[in-house]
Amino acid sequence: MISPDDYTFISDLLKKQSGLALGPGKEYLLESRLPSVAVTYGHEDIGALMTALRAMPSKQLVKHVCDAMTTNETMFFRDGKPFVTLEKELLPAAAKRAKALGRPVRLWCAASSTGQEPYTIAMIVAQMEAQLGGARVDITATDYSSAALARAKAGVYNQFEVQRGLPVQLLMKHFKPHPEGFELSADIRNRVTYQEINLLDPFPVSWQFDIIFCRNVLIYFDVPTKKDIIDRMARLLTPGGGLFLGGTESTLGITESVVRVTGNAGGLFCKPGDVQHHLAAA
Repeated sequence: MISPDDYTFISDLLKKQSGLALGPGKEYLLESRLPSVAVTYGHEDIGALMTALRAMPSKQLVKHVCDAMTTNETMFFRDGKPFVTLEKELLPAAAKRAKALGRPVRLWCAASSTGQEPYTIAMIVAQMEAQLGGARVDITATDYSSAALARAKAGVYNQFEVQRGLPVQLLMKHFKPHPEGFELSADIRNRVTYQEINLLDPFPVSWQFDIIFCRNVLIYFDVPTKKDIIDRMARLLTPGGGLFLGGTESTLGITESVVRVTGNAGGLFCKPGDVQHHLAAA
């Protein structure tokens, strides 16, 4: 059992290191996810792991604990609507702007987990090449979890994972059988660049994006952290750019740096000055 003191300690550690706001009553998560971490580092149980964390823990141990507590729920073509909006509106418009400026379209998938979202986008880009008029699309995918990123880079998914949202024609086109399930083609994998990024940290100063996906991750953060991340993402958006949040996520009462594009846009937000542009196309 997790003692109240240990629960408070680990909650504070997770909040500081990863932004995860554990909240009350989540002892069962610690009890289910941390025993394997304790064993990996030679500790008898969670209590011994907590003692080590309170002493002089290595950065590797703290990172492993935070990784274990991260929820990596994802699927191909999750929720559908954002990808329709991406294909019909955002990518063609961004390609036109980028070509005029002599640069690629820049897209960021934040909290990309095991890769299904960025690879969904890569498959969409692959089938749109003629429509994009030769514009290159650079897809940057990031996550806090090094284990999730390793799986994403490998591009191997089991039967259950490919059955969750992936159209059968795309499975046949872009995947081949693998002993563990199905392996994504190198052509699609090579369209995505992965980086380990903590959303709490400052973003690289050179970053600017036409499109950002940050879906279903901010729900795990408290309001001040949500505001900080959204505001910093908004500063990365190029003119006309868009930010996708989860379909049920809102910025009301949190920040005014972005506003929701109404209609059937699938959780699309943009800077206030760009809202009419997106409404016209939505």
